[in-house]
Amino acid sequence: MKDDHSSTRACDCRESSPDRPCDAALAAYRRALVEGDLPQDEVPGCLRSLHLVVEDRDSPGFMIPISPETASFAALGPIEEALARQRRNLRSARAALSVFETLYADVHRQEQPALTRLTGHAAISRALDAAVGSCHEELRTAQPGGGRPSHVLGEALPRDLRTLQRGVRQRTIYQHTVRTHPATLSYIEQVVAAGAEIRTLAEVVDRLIICDRDVAFIPFSEEPNTALRVQHPALVRFLVKNFDNAWARSVPVSPDEAPTRSPVITSDLQRTILLAVVNGETDASIARRVGMSRRSVAEHMRRVSAQLGSNSRAQLGYLLATSGLLDP
Repeated sequence: MKDDHSSTRACDCRESSPDRPCDAALAAYRRALVEGDLPQDEVPGCLRSLHLVVEDRDSPGFMIPISPETASFAALGPIEEALARQRRNLRSARAALSVFETLYADVHRQEQPALTRLTGHAAISRALDAAVGSCHEELRTAQPGGGRPSHVLGEALPRDLRTLQRGVRQRTIYQHTVRTHPATLSYIEQVVAAGAEIRTLAEVVDRLIICDRDVAFIPFSEEPNTALRVQHPALVRFLVKNFDNAWARSVPVSPDEAPTRSPVITSDLQRTILLAVVNGETDASIARRVGMSRRSVAEHMRRVSAQLGSNSRAQLGYLLATSGLLDP
C-alpha cells in the first residue's frame, strides 16, 4: 500500500476542505465500520492518507477500518517528527548566526560606514525603526510639507509614544501650516500629552531625523523612497546645531490652543512668502516652501498687491523691495 503524505487536504475530492473530509469519505468509513471491511477500489484516498484503513491480510483486495486514536500515531507521528526537526534546525541556525553577529559587530564597531544610501520604503523603515528603537536620550525631527497624511500619522503615533515612554526626549519642528490641519493637531495633542515638545516655523528646509547624537537621516535626493543614513560624528554634530538653531527660532505649539494662527505666525508666513516673491519664485515653489496650497499663496499675494497698488508680479516684487515691508 502507498500512503499519500504529499497532500495537505483530508480528501482529494472537490467537496472536501483543508480540515474536513467530504461526505463520501465519511460514508465510506461508516460503511467499513458497519460491514467490517471495504474493497480496496472503493476506499477514498483520504482514508488511506489518514491511516484510517489498513489492508486485510486475511482477505486480499479488502481493507479494514481502525480507530482514529490508533490512526493518529501513524498520521501525526511524521508531522510531529518533522516539526521537532525544524525546531532543532532553528535553534542551531540561531546559535550559529549569533556567533557571526558578534563578529560582524566587532568589525563594524571599529570601521562603520559614515554615509549609507537607503533605497526603498522597507529598507528605510527598518533602518529608522532600529535607530529610533536604540535612541536613549533625545530624538530630534523636522517635518516639512505642512499637514501630514492621516495614515502616516497613524503609523508614527504608536512608535513615538513608545519612544516617549522609554524616557526619550522628543522635539519636532513642523511648519506653521500644521496649526490648521486637524489630523496633525490631533497627533500633536497626543504626543505632547506624553511629553513631546512641538514647535513650528514658516519654513522647514527638509526632513531630518536625529537619534541622540549618533545617527541622522536626511533625504538622499529628490527621488521618493531614498534616504541617507549619516553616522559621521562631525556631520551629525553639524545637523544637530542646525536643528537647535531652527528650534530657537520656532514657535511652541500649545495642544489646547484654537486652530488659528497668531499675528506672529501670520506675519512670519507672509514675510516668507513675500521674500520668495522678491526672489522671483513661482507660486508652486512658494507653496512647497511654506507647506500650503497655491491658492492660499495667491491669496496672500493678492492682498499685498491691493495694499501696495501693484498691477503685475514684477511691479509687486519692486514695490516689496522698496516699501520697507520686508525690513527686519
